[in-house]
Amino acid sequence: MSDGSTRSGDGPSAASGEKETVVVVGKESVGKSELVAGLSGTTPTTGSFRGTTVDVEQYESDEFVFVDTPGILLRTDTETTRTAIRTVEDTETVLLVVRATDIDDDLEDLLPLVQGKVGAVAVTFWDKVENRTEAREKLDALADDLGVPVTPVDARDVTRVATDGGTGAVDGTDRDRLVGALRSPDEFPGRVHRQTGIHLDPPRTVIEHPLAGPLVSIALLLLPAAAAVHFANAVAAELSPWVETVLEPAVQWASGLPGPLAAVLGGDYGLLSMGPFLFVWAGPTILIFAVFMAVYKQSGLITRITASLHPYLRRVGLTGRDLVRVVMGFGCNVPAVTSTRGCSDCTRGTAVSAIGFGSACSYQFPATLAVFAAVDMPWLVVPYLAVLTTTTLIYARLIAPERARTASLATANRAFLQRPTWRSVWRETRTVIRSFFLKALPVFAGIVLVASLLDYFGVLDAMGQVLSPVMGLFNLSGSTALVVVMGSIRKDGLLLLQSEGLSGTLSAMTPVQVLTAVYLAGVLLPCLVTAITVAKELSPRYAGRMMLRQAAAAAGFSLLIAWGGTLLF
Repeated sequence: MSDGSTRSGDGPSAASGEKETVVVVGKESVGKSELVAGLSGTTPTTGSFRGTTVDVEQYESDEFVFVDTPGILLRTDTETTRTAIRTVEDTETVLLVVRATDIDDDLEDLLPLVQGKVGAVAVTFWDKVENRTEAREKLDALADDLGVPVTPVDARDVTRVATDGGTGAVDGTDRDRLVGALRSPDEFPGRVHRQTGIHLDPPRTVIEHPLAGPLVSIALLLLPAAAAVHFANAVAAELSPWVETVLEPAVQWASGLPGPLAAVLGGDYGLLSMGPFLFVWAGPTILIFAVFMAVYKQSGLITRITASLHPYLRRVGLTGRDLVRVVMGFGCNVPAVTSTRGCSDCTRGTAVSAIGFGSACSYQFPATLAVFAAVDMPWLVVPYLAVLTTTTLIYARLIAPERARTASLATANRAFLQRPTWRSVWRETRTVIRSFFLKALPVFAGIVLVASLLDYFGVLDAMGQVLSPVMGLFNLSGSTALVVVMGSIRKDGLLLLQSEGLSGTLSAMTPVQVLTAVYLAGVLLPCLVTAITVAKELSPRYAGRMMLRQAAAAAGFSLLIAWGGTLLF
């Protein structure tokens, strides 16, 4: 990569022949990722940029390495905004992306951040401008005032230009102008003296209605969960018998291996025994969630949902942005926790704790449904979700710092709604899936190893026996203690309620007892995958404190469910 010494007229590292690094910066939801994907014609790679601790996406073309930074949300203290600003400070060439619908405000806010750097300005959402001839004249005058090339683009069309030669609001000339400007970049001033006067407000929808808006927003956030459950159930019903049949010879072979090796591979908690659950149940859930959230993000829905719910969530110490991350946890806690880098510092800890407490991940949720189905009580999913949601909000309110409940936390402007392209949706989906396989899956394998060895040496049974008397406090049989232990380690440990040894216990349980057992096992502690991710993202000390705090809250809520439910029913 270039050392960032290139100035106007020097060309991109001409002497060394290395590709010039161009940092792409702009506010949230301006279309940066779509733009650089089109300019480079490549898919992104994720990695640290020049020593930063937070990953950024990089796109490499024949001439440039585009570094796509997180969207800047001004007047906030988010990690992603700090990362974007640090990345700009550490490089020389910048592609500043602003919206045609709000170009004057964007330039006023962002020019001070890139003052003294060299580069060009890309104006997205050009397709929203009605009188483009007049608007183009205003942009040319603006470029003369700035001394920096200003090129209008429609990020979706520039993608088609780059990948399949299509045309639209952006033709090849505009794309060539933008690339040419980056070859001989000019220096950014610290402010702009000329105003274009171009401003367009996105049309309002039912999401912005003061009464119906929050209800519609909540329904939209719950839709991925409902779709994922339906899809996962359908896939599992078809694949589970086939997968079990295919793996049965391997499980029998593993069971004949020496001691601990047999436990690790073929035991009750071994890789061959529990691995299929990961791909048959968790895989479809993660995929559906990733697709939905990608569509929401690329269409602009996620920004509108955030703004709609923000005033109500402030009362419990969260923002609309935080709630989106909590809902993401229903797909996989790992990318959800990682994405809290975009949350304010004063609410990030609360958001992470809410994910660990109330996000029934792709292991926990299907296992919960399977338990309810085993006792012919599928309807329990409704009170389960109601209790989980209510207690999570109460828990967040109890642990949230005072500033999070009183400060005026900034949110992004209302976004234009648009139809996402399949390329952009796939790019977002692939990022989540990659995070799952590279971060969550290795930890899952490690937990399988540890759990198998603990089971082999009798530690799990011993822990279950020690905790057995405690179960009486929750109006549960002592035999459910092992389920709570395993659920605290791995959320699919809930499936032990269906095992042959506990089938009699499960069939004798009342609906309230089933609900209590599932809730306690699922919420007592975040799974180890989540805990390890929190330790990496925040600190081991915070992760330990979070687990102790969650255990106390979960025990208290479980007591209320167990005995309050008995009184009511």
